[in-house]
Amino acid sequence: MPYINLSAQQKAQYDKDGYLIVKNFLNSEEVDLLYSLATGEDVFSSNAFDLNDQTGKRTKLTLWFTPGDDTFGLLTRSKKMVNAVKALADYKDSEVCHFHSKLMQKEPKVGGAWEWHQDYGYWYKNGFLFPDAMISVMLALTKANKENGCIQVLKGSHKMGRLEHSFAGEQQGADMPFVDQALDRFEKIYVDVEAGDALFFHSNILHMSEANTSDKARWSLISVYNLSYNIPFREKNTSCITPVKVVPDEAVLESPTALSEQTDFLRKENEITLKVK
Repeated sequence: MPYINLSAQQKAQYDKDGYLIVKNFLNSEEVDLLYSLATGEDVFSSNAFDLNDQTGKRTKLTLWFTPGDDTFGLLTRSKKMVNAVKALADYKDSEVCHFHSKLMQKEPKVGGAWEWHQDYGYWYKNGFLFPDAMISVMLALTKANKENGCIQVLKGSHKMGRLEHSFAGEQQGADMPFVDQALDRFEKIYVDVEAGDALFFHSNILHMSEANTSDKARWSLISVYNLSYNIPFREKNTSCITPVKVVPDEAVLESPTALSEQTDFLRKENEITLKVK
């Protein structure tokens, strides 16, 4: 497995644009294993729930907090993931913690859209004080493009700071007059990626995705990290302030197991202020 070491130039690009795409962050063997577990194990489907967009289309997701010794937990604890977070987030010699991960399942023809939003628009309500200490990592398990509802970002929009958010159907979206202004001022980027590519994005960047109207599924794993100095005063789950126990990158392929039923999954009835997309 090639060693991933982000450069100062990539850090500068992330700071300027609010996101960074890293090609081939996962190799084909890792992608095949993760996708086979995601689609073949009942633990993911039995703990998934639907979130509907304003047209009634739905996206399934499975969300959990504490990373374990299964393949997904080992991936989120892997050296390359943790080092990338250290390189991009406002590290300040603190510890990298795992807030939550979610398996996004946007199925052909029925996979729903997500409104324009910021992650920190939600996490602010969980009592996190420092948006620069929080970063999301989307790992594509299938190809994502305009046709199957890939993520869209407004390049540089994280510089605007946090916007107000309100409910739109079962989702929350950013204050639309501000979004309209942002659409006029920032370049919209379709994050067209191949399986294995990674998208790192700042908690304040405006982003959305449209419905999957194609005949191709769009599956991805999104892991959210927080730095230990960013202690929330409303969040009950302690994973976000528990330092990750880092494992070698090779561990991901050495333990081909899915999550267990003992994993601390999020239930839909409890999903109020936690950000999903």
